[in-house]
Amino acid sequence: MTPAIRIAGVTKRFRSLQALAGVDLEVAQGEFFGLLGPNGAGKTTLISSLSGLARPDSGTLEVMGHDVVRDYRAARMALGVVPQELVFDPFFSVREMLVLQSGYFGIKKNDAWIDEILHHLDLTTKANANMRMLSGGMKRRALVAQALVHRPPVIVLDEPTAGVDVELRQGLWTFIRKLNQDGHTIVLTTHYLEEAETLCGRIAMLKAGRIVALDTTANLLQRFASHLLQVKLAAPVALPPLLAAKLLREADGGLEFGFEHFDDVADILAGVRAAGGSIVDMALGKPDMEQVFVGIMNQN
Repeated sequence: MTPAIRIAGVTKRFRSLQALAGVDLEVAQGEFFGLLGPNGAGKTTLISSLSGLARPDSGTLEVMGHDVVRDYRAARMALGVVPQELVFDPFFSVREMLVLQSGYFGIKKNDAWIDEILHHLDLTTKANANMRMLSGGMKRRALVAQALVHRPPVIVLDEPTAGVDVELRQGLWTFIRKLNQDGHTIVLTTHYLEEAETLCGRIAMLKAGRIVALDTTANLLQRFASHLLQVKLAAPVALPPLLAAKLLREADGGLEFGFEHFDDVADILAGVRAAGGSIVDMALGKPDMEQVFVGIMNQN
């Protein structure tokens, strides 16, 4: 089957900044895929290249088998992008914006689908409101609607829930999950790592324009350890090398260790005490995507 997205050898430089340094990636049709990375990693540059807003220096990008440069019309028809920035025309209402967007893609009599989008995004009562009068969260949802108006098989969401409150965020994800279940391919970038952990079947992590991790979410969560030990100390200590190798991160006066077997807990605690640490609190758990993300970014 043709990949929903195929990216091969893509590079992009902005003067002295190497934004993309040879990215290779395929996303299968029907996937819910996560693209994670710190600020400046190249996520938005990659999305801009995929949508035709930026021209890569080398490499190829395809959407549903259509080259984004040579076959740009078909590639754009197959792709819907929700941008990270709140970019909108302040002179139109929400419905007018969606009707106009439909026209850009040559779609007439799109009212039924527009009504469905507005309903699922809880925008029905705002349909006739001017875009500039909406709150930040409402504007964000209107941009989601704009990306969906031509029913693209591939949808890229670049920080779609930034500035959206918890209740509306849950409603948005319910709708996006339904689109994915109906066969749409979803690519998500987000700084809410718990969203990626919950929603995405596979995740790629970018750093300095390169993919430094690519695997299923389950495999990434098990990459460092099966379990997590959080220890809070009365004062910082210097750990011996063998114990430091099990350390995932230090935060707020505490240490987070990864371990495979519960028998290892006693050895870790004994090592902390031998290093002069005074333990004031501890907790057991499983690594989450935040621990995995920090660990991978620190390793590469």
